Amino acid sequence: MARSGLVRTWRFAACLLGLCLLAACGLSVDAEQTRVCRTALPALNPGARITVTRVQNGPSPRTLLLEYTAEYPGRPVQDRAVICAFAAEGLSPNKAELTGILTERGPISGASLYFLKNYYIDTPEGVAGDPGSRVDAGVLEIPAASAYSLQQFLVSLPRTAIYALLAVAYALVFGLSGRINLAFGELAAVGAAGTVAGASLAIVSGVTSPLLGLGAGLAAALFAGAIHSAVGGYFTVGRIPGAQASLIATVGLSLFLMEYLRLVQSPVTVWLPPIWSEPWPLARSGDFLVSLTPITPTTTGIGLVVALLLLRLMKSTGFGRAWRAYADDAQAAALFGIDGPRLLLQTLALAGAMAALAGLLIVAQYGGLGFAGGFQYGLKALIAAIIGGIGSIPGALLGGFAVGLFETLWSAYLPIEARDIALYVALVVFLIFRPGGLFGTRDPTPRPI
Repeated sequence: MARSGLVRTWRFAACLLGLCLLAACGLSVDAEQTRVCRTALPALNPGARITVTRVQNGPSPRTLLLEYTAEYPGRPVQDRAVICAFAAEGLSPNKAELTGILTERGPISGASLYFLKNYYIDTPEGVAGDPGSRVDAGVLEIPAASAYSLQQFLVSLPRTAIYALLAVAYALVFGLSGRINLAFGELAAVGAAGTVAGASLAIVSGVTSPLLGLGAGLAAALFAGAIHSAVGGYFTVGRIPGAQASLIATVGLSLFLMEYLRLVQSPVTVWLPPIWSEPWPLARSGDFLVSLTPITPTTTGIGLVVALLLLRLMKSTGFGRAWRAYADDAQAAALFGIDGPRLLLQTLALAGAMAALAGLLIVAQYGGLGFAGGFQYGLKALIAAIIGGIGSIPGALLGGFAVGLFETLWSAYLPIEARDIALYVALVVFLIFRPGGLFGTRDPTPRPI
């Protein structure tokens, strides 16, 4: 029964993730290519008022089809279309390089394209002349306050997934050993570096598909995060007696990883080109449009799928049963044949993979993460783990959602400069009135290790 339930969970998770990726791949166009193609329209129709009515993928690879109207003073509105061709697509750094434009009168000449690219599109005047795309009038009209709140909630979704995965990493290690590893923020930066390295290798190999590029980045990130976490955690958590000494050692591990990343990937943050970033209109209130980019449900869906798989892993597998037994009573678990050091290494590797996956989501959603950028993510994820009940995996997931939503709503409605202070005050309140967190124990004293 447990095995069949696990199989069903895997199938459901795979279907959910597949739907997210297919939606992102099939229902979007490249936002940067769309902007470049739009910017060329005023130069092709001098003196006309341009309104872009439709954007879709073109008839051949690496092309976009834009339908628009051109309105000249004193003349009827003309319906027109243009096809823009580009040098590459997906994760390629030169995907926004325009290589050709086809109008109703035929392709423009090479000389005209050269002057258009170098003396209009790439100039401030060209950027300012971008007519934009027409706001979709067919979406639902809702009150202004509801539209603003809905937009803020949608914006918070990727952040909640990132915090939840990092909080789970803390919960896995603390739940088993009663110790906190403060290096998970830097392990997220390791995962981000692995993502960029894997995607870059895919691009060098001729792969430009965002899906395949992120797949290569995922494999590299999970491997790098698991290895760094297992090795670093073995020496700082597994080999050092005493929780306080171990905590200080993890601070040293955090600083080591930060400097290690600075030397390996250089202080300059490497950014991946944006993917699946064309906004989908969902609702509107007057001129305010509530929109969602395809990458947002993709990263959120990945976080949800991994959360479901992790919960099933801890409930219905031998590893999960061993983890729960050892966390409840280490000595009794050892008497029943559970190898504590080996289980700790497995847990550290799994926690590192969760942190690295959070780094991949940061890269996919925001483009990149610097060598020192993981510190704030790790600190806030630790707060999420404490609020949810550190040592509780469902609590860590809930705490990540709560902290991500709290940050977004505070930034939307209250002074943003006081956001972090308010978050730390909320942590103090929880430590005073609910030291065990939402899902943890009410007893503030940790169990003996």
